[in-house]
Amino acid sequence: MKIAFATQDQQRVDAHFGWAKHLAIYDITAEGYQFVQDLAFGDDLAEDGNEDKLAPKLEAIKDCAIVYVAAIGGSAAARVVAHKIHPVKVNQPEPILDILDKLQEVLKGTPPPWLRKALMKGQARSFDFDDEEESAK
Repeated sequence: MKIAFATQDQQRVDAHFGWAKHLAIYDITAEGYQFVQDLAFGDDLAEDGNEDKLAPKLEAIKDCAIVYVAAIGGSAAARVVAHKIHPVKVNQPEPILDILDKLQEVLKGTPPPWLRKALMKGQARSFDFDDEEESAK
């Protein structure tokens, strides 16, 4: 599963989604994680109500299941969720590697429902109605 981190310093989740100079992308499984790429965005990211600055970021993280942010505006959060990406807000700047370590431990156990749903992103869902009928008898 791919995860994006909104960051200014490329080390911590310390950026508002709309103003983030970087989105660091990692791939994570229960067995480990690896850095995929750093996406750099220009310096013209000031708060101005210009929603067009979100389009390149949304396109850049379209394959991600989760995006960690320091903050995110309501309309941006709605657009992220519409792309089937789960936004997660951190309360204070937190090292990306610490988040990855914690998330990896959760993946080894029983992930909460929101995380199980995120894990399914991009996978075809299959439901066997025959099995359901058998268990209903």
